[in-house]
Amino acid sequence: MTHARSKSMGHEHILRLVITAVFIALTYVFTVFVNIRLPIAANGGLIHLGNVPLFICAILYGRWSGAIAGGVGMGLFDLLSGWTSWAPFTFVIVGAMGFVLGLLSEKKKTFPWNLLGMILALIIKIVGYYLAEWILYGNPWVPLSSIPGNVVQVVTAIVIVSIVIVPLKVASRRVLRIG
Repeated sequence: MTHARSKSMGHEHILRLVITAVFIALTYVFTVFVNIRLPIAANGGLIHLGNVPLFICAILYGRWSGAIAGGVGMGLFDLLSGWTSWAPFTFVIVGAMGFVLGLLSEKKKTFPWNLLGMILALIIKIVGYYLAEWILYGNPWVPLSSIPGNVVQVVTAIVIVSIVIVPLKVASRRVLRIG
């Protein structure tokens, strides 16, 4: 491998690391500052827009960036907002959402595959948080009240991401060419 190729690969890894870090921060910020607490769920529930940057990251930069941005960004929210017992579950559940969406987006870079990935992310969220609540509350019925909020949260993200992803793909390609 030539020195120039090695230097270029190092630059690409640093760029990927920086992009993933930015999306961790965006996921955290969109979870913290753009949210509505629900009075209906047993744990209070929360609808937030943290899934928007998570989905964008996974679609644009793949499974590992999506998994890390989602799991760490939303896991940090849990740790720093008093929902500490949720953090390990969030890290795994949301990380899996980003990984699956990113994996599908890497395989086929088309809207139907992105949509399928986001729908699978919704299923992962519903099943994952249902199981997490069952474990945390020791009751299989309590988690049912959180499902509507999870659906609204992810469907809202799907709609927003579906609108903005094409221009963001173009912008991302332009930015990455500059580097």
